[in-house]
Amino acid sequence: MAQLRIEETGHGMTVYCSGLWQATALDEVAGSVRETLAPLRSYEITFELSGVERIDSAGALLLQHMQRRLEAGGNLVKIQGADDDSARMLEMVRQYGHPGTDFAVASPGFLAQTGREAAEVFANGMGITAFVGRTFKAFVNLLFLRVGFRYKETGYQMMESAIKALGIIALTMFLVGVVVAYQSAVQLKTYGANIFIVDALGISILRELAPMLTAIVVAGRSGSSYAAQIGVMKMTEEIDAMRTMGFDPFAFLVLPRLFALIIMMPILIFFADAFGMLGGMLIAHTELDLSVTLFTDRFTEAVALKHFWVGLVKGPFFAVLIASIGIYRGMQVRNDTESIGINTTKSVVEAIFAVIICDALFSIVFTKLGF
Repeated sequence: MAQLRIEETGHGMTVYCSGLWQATALDEVAGSVRETLAPLRSYEITFELSGVERIDSAGALLLQHMQRRLEAGGNLVKIQGADDDSARMLEMVRQYGHPGTDFAVASPGFLAQTGREAAEVFANGMGITAFVGRTFKAFVNLLFLRVGFRYKETGYQMMESAIKALGIIALTMFLVGVVVAYQSAVQLKTYGANIFIVDALGISILRELAPMLTAIVVAGRSGSSYAAQIGVMKMTEEIDAMRTMGFDPFAFLVLPRLFALIIMMPILIFFADAFGMLGGMLIAHTELDLSVTLFTDRFTEAVALKHFWVGLVKGPFFAVLIASIGIYRGMQVRNDTESIGINTTKSVVEAIFAVIICDALFSIVFTKLGF
């Protein structure tokens, strides 16, 4: 690692360079130089290189660039303490380098940037199409018994991605039920329409809030988990190893996660309905003096069963979106850890956005159909 220590002397400054001055370790040093040395004017500056273990052409170019820039600012620059190898590298760069060359990458213009973004969108679209196609092919192979159904892996994913999320979903929906009921109670109490809180809670929670909030929690917890798990496997080349051994990653990694979430999402929504209504019932009892019996009687009378089914039907569709986006983003991870973080974040954002769009479409379609 390249290191830099700057000490002020009576007649100027001494810059002590040490460590490995190589291309892969110069970013931090270059930043320190820009911040500390660039503003200096009319100083005597000495670069002390006795602590440098090794210097390559990139390190020598950086030193040459610093020297030239400081001299342009009216400073007197000396380089001393270099061993034979470092001195040869500095001399070679001095003789054969191109100090006047500007290596900065020009920022792309509007058209170039638009073209790049369009190409990225197109490549992303092709990647999604290929992902859907390979998933469908794996599903067809499963239907025709060319590969066996992975019961154990599917059960494990049901436990990890759904059953372990039950606690946070139940708590979230209980609190949402409390909030919605409390805000409704304030308004209904004013008009003496206390009993209608059951109608408001039943329709809003069963039809919209429980499915959507469950999907958002699952997208944040399980969708991101899918992206990170698959991303790590991609980075450590486990997926390539599976292909080399003749295993289809889509049959072994994608389908179990997809089926697990499709099976469990309606169940999670059912529990979200129950805990949301429980929170609302608690507030209705404490704020509006509605007994549990009165609440349940009004619920069975006023809230049609179709609202429950409308909410439940959304579950498998939300599950397909969340699982597909999470796994697809995991497959897009490249060979660096930063890529895992980026694609995990994208998986959550895109899954939530897709769920909201899907819910809006469901709302329009069900209303048009009279549900």
